[in-house]
Amino acid sequence: MMAVAAAQKNREMFAIKKSYSIENGYPARRRSLVDDARFETLVVKQTKQSVLEEARQRANDAGLTEEEIVLAKTIAESPDSEQSVQKAALVLRLREGIGSLGRILKTIENFKGAITHVETRPSKKEGLQFEVLVKIDMSRQSLLQLIRNLRQSAALDGVTLLADNSVSIKDPWFPRHAADLDNCNHLMTKYEPDLDMNHPGFADKEYRARRKVIAEIAFAYKYGDPIPSIPYTETENETWSRVFNTVLDLVPKHACVEYQRVFKKLQEERIFEPHRIPQLQEVSDFLKRNTGFTLRPAAGLLTARDFLSSLAFRIFQSTQYVRHVNSPYHTPEPDCIHELLGHMPLLADPSFAQFSQEIGLASLGASDEEIEKLSTIYWFTVEFGLCKEGPEVKAYGAGLLSAYGELLHALSDKCEHRAFDPSITALQKYQDQDYQPIYYVAESFEDAKEKFRRWVATMSRPFEVRFNPHTQSVEVLDSVDRMEGLISQLNTEMTHLTNAVNKMKARQFA
Repeated sequence: MMAVAAAQKNREMFAIKKSYSIENGYPARRRSLVDDARFETLVVKQTKQSVLEEARQRANDAGLTEEEIVLAKTIAESPDSEQSVQKAALVLRLREGIGSLGRILKTIENFKGAITHVETRPSKKEGLQFEVLVKIDMSRQSLLQLIRNLRQSAALDGVTLLADNSVSIKDPWFPRHAADLDNCNHLMTKYEPDLDMNHPGFADKEYRARRKVIAEIAFAYKYGDPIPSIPYTETENETWSRVFNTVLDLVPKHACVEYQRVFKKLQEERIFEPHRIPQLQEVSDFLKRNTGFTLRPAAGLLTARDFLSSLAFRIFQSTQYVRHVNSPYHTPEPDCIHELLGHMPLLADPSFAQFSQEIGLASLGASDEEIEKLSTIYWFTVEFGLCKEGPEVKAYGAGLLSAYGELLHALSDKCEHRAFDPSITALQKYQDQDYQPIYYVAESFEDAKEKFRRWVATMSRPFEVRFNPHTQSVEVLDSVDRMEGLISQLNTEMTHLTNAVNKMKARQFA
């Protein structure tokens, strides 16, 4: 639990302080999860370096590691915790032979540290004899004092503090329960009409004020609350109607069969109607009945990490504001028309919902570089994906199904179609000024899931995670006890499935 708390402290220390907007040098015609992920990586690196350098100058110690700085900050903010017993691991790099190890271990005991494990290996660094891993239990304050003392030893070339378990302090904090998504609302584009002169609503004070009101409703939302209803204006409903009727004309010919099936069901249940914008709560209830997905309101385009992490819990963070009336067929950032018409139908399809959740699960604890790759895969699948249906190619990407211009372009001979391969798609450059020149075509959702699973297995994350739908939590599979509990559950499920098959066979041959 210490490492998880430290990772969360790390997130707070190195959090993005500014929105990703025109003031930060991003004058693209539309905002994308992909570029936001790249910007997030850059800002986190710059912020982290600044914080670390400041802490090292303050302590007059250039050797301070990130883990030590986080630990020191935790002690400073919670003085009562300085005597809490801390599990930790130190890597000691010996200049001399193994003979000096005894003196070092005695020093640890003098600082009231309980040594639980010692392991040595030959050093790969020229001029050094050995590296020693020492696991210890001691108070946090004593641990910091010990490290400073050891750094002054002539027998050592260096000391490195590690975390105590598989969740490293360096690993990003990630939500463990759906309620933790209350902390995953960092925006990369915030109130864009106020900042971007090219935004359709920049010169419309009434529209900008309306956006702020709806955004504040989203910021106030907490896990477990009913989703607040938005009393949409006549103008907003008219904008919806224009886009809805356009999509209605294009769906039969260009949308995949899964999208068409759910779209029709939404019409039959009178959730999708041409004259009114659906409320998120009624759509959320529909999704929950069909695939277990639910919605929560978002104030704008979230950081890539925050947005993807919500998918792990089968939760989609959706905006509630509406694009400007003067630009009904294009919006520079997500709005509720894009979310509702583009994303909602396929989130009610079991296979697609599973694919979306697996992208979310893969993002938990992933490095910044891997978040960029996952965002790119999401962009070329969930947002702009195509799939095969017999000899034809159909659209399933939300960005295509809610934007008729790019939909027709994507299915024309003016662009290139490539087979979906996560290892290649993850590195594809994204076009943010115009329509995409390249689109990726999946054989099917099942095929896309299988390829994605194989690719995820190559990621650097040193642990696996599993979503427990009964508790709405994510479990890190890093202990024998957890694995045994999961295997027991799977055995019970297999017993039920086997019994069902046997009973069907008995009826068939009776």
